[in-house]
Amino acid sequence: MKITRHEFLKTVALGGLSTTLASLGKISLLAQEGADGAKKVDFVALLGGEPAPMFEKGMAALGGIERFVKKGDRVTIKPNIGWDKTPELAGNTNPDLVVALINACKDAGAKEIVVFDNTCDNWRMCYEHSGIEAAAKKAGAIVMPANEERYYRETALPKGVALKSAMIHQAILDCDVWFNVPVLKNHGGAKMTIAMKNLMGVVWDRQAFHRKGLDQSIADIGTLAKPAALNIVDAYRIMKTNGPRGRNASDVELTKALFMSTDPVAVDTAATKFFGQFVNMPLENVKYLPMGEAHKLGTMDVSALGQERFKL
Repeated sequence: MKITRHEFLKTVALGGLSTTLASLGKISLLAQEGADGAKKVDFVALLGGEPAPMFEKGMAALGGIERFVKKGDRVTIKPNIGWDKTPELAGNTNPDLVVALINACKDAGAKEIVVFDNTCDNWRMCYEHSGIEAAAKKAGAIVMPANEERYYRETALPKGVALKSAMIHQAILDCDVWFNVPVLKNHGGAKMTIAMKNLMGVVWDRQAFHRKGLDQSIADIGTLAKPAALNIVDAYRIMKTNGPRGRNASDVELTKALFMSTDPVAVDTAATKFFGQFVNMPLENVKYLPMGEAHKLGTMDVSALGQERFKL
């Protein structure tokens, strides 16, 4: 199934989103006025390119990697590496996108770049077959395991409703800045797994989310005192059905899209609307979105971020 320009604009524009065509494909941007009076882009959606070029254009629209990473920073990248699946099966984040982010952080002068995920399948198989471990190491990042409790520290979540604390991976707690890089997928329990749910992979005891209430716990983990600087949603391939693990290639659609935002609620809202062009997924089915909004993690009203037109 191919999405048309009209469908993309209807879906991602969300009524009032400023949209232009670029040489890459279709680009949407939202901006709001910063304290200095300058316009700052907080949301970018791109369609029609390969992962690295889309990332580069999106990052440029957001103001460049220097907006997020300073020279000497210790950077952590948290992709989805949860499943023993190869890239074409869309169970994990595309390794080309991870490499593009690593290279950008290196260009900004990052002192150290760590990549990790607390996987669901065997971690060694996930790291290898996802293609992320080899690609990240080749690009100069440290690929850190997350398979033992010793990598985690108890962290309070005072704003949590169901989840009041969690064991958080040290790569998140010890870095200067971190990036949340999920893949857009269907999920049997939470309906969608995107940016907010990807944070389950920074926690040691994921089963606590299911015991205490999955949707509320997904919202609660977002109240972590050190949020991601940027959420980068890989929608180059999406898993339409049988998520989050998937079964075979019939679950996958090549959609060649990318969503980037400082606002996890907004980016998940937009990505869910995009997903709905391929599989019926009413926004109200994703119950953690309004819960995240209630926590003031972001807004489901993407147009509320403010608008600006760009020609890239």
